[in-house]
Amino acid sequence: MKQKIKVAVFKFTSCSGCQLPFLNMETELLDLAEAVEIACFAMASSAVHPGPYDVAFVEGGISCARDVERIKMVREQTKILVAIGNCAVHGGPQALRNRLPFDEVKSAVYPQPDLVEGYPTSKGLAEYVPVDGFLEGCPVDKGHLQDYIVSVLQGKAPEVSTRSVCLECKMKNNVCVIVAEGVACMGVVTSAGCGALCPSYDRGCYGCFGPSADPNLSAFSNLCRELGLTGDEVQRKYRYIVSNAKAFREEADKYAPKPGEG
Repeated sequence: MKQKIKVAVFKFTSCSGCQLPFLNMETELLDLAEAVEIACFAMASSAVHPGPYDVAFVEGGISCARDVERIKMVREQTKILVAIGNCAVHGGPQALRNRLPFDEVKSAVYPQPDLVEGYPTSKGLAEYVPVDGFLEGCPVDKGHLQDYIVSVLQGKAPEVSTRSVCLECKMKNNVCVIVAEGVACMGVVTSAGCGALCPSYDRGCYGCFGPSADPNLSAFSNLCRELGLTGDEVQRKYRYIVSNAKAFREEADKYAPKPGEG
């Protein structure tokens, strides 16, 4: 009998939302049960088996010294380490603090900010350890997780889509909300993976799956201005969900208010 691959799921600084797609696999997990052993998954079971692990899926960003210590330990125990979700890939929504004075952020959020320990920044895993795979999304798509596991079982390199949300919209025969309603939809510059969820309900894409491959952000920013958005509104679109993705961050900086502009 072929030995099962040993899989672990870890959480760092995050909302835990990227662990839920594992639980939502349901019947698919039963199909994989003959080939996969879930050795460590605190959200699903209190039974934790020690490493080493064949594959570790890690959600959450790195935002404190304890996170750094833990992710290095996970890396040492794991053959294939996969960052799942935008917190693990880019630092997550909490990376909004990266460009602000940390003391001011803590004082604005917590009644006793002096008790808060942490780094002034939130970053993705790859800033601290080598990462073998990246699955974007907020949350990550369960189909992408399943495909990744199956690829490992088959000994193949996982394929990650480089398409944009625009293509998913076309495949669903959605009416383009930019053309029809003048909505500044980020689907033209965002990676596919959500199935064009928001545009399917006549809402603009929020960019949850991060920048698509080689996005033309200058053209999208110009489109936003033509649709009536102010410079501040343009930069806020890039800083909404995936603010620390390099491409979004650099484009947002072009439209950030200058000192004295408010």
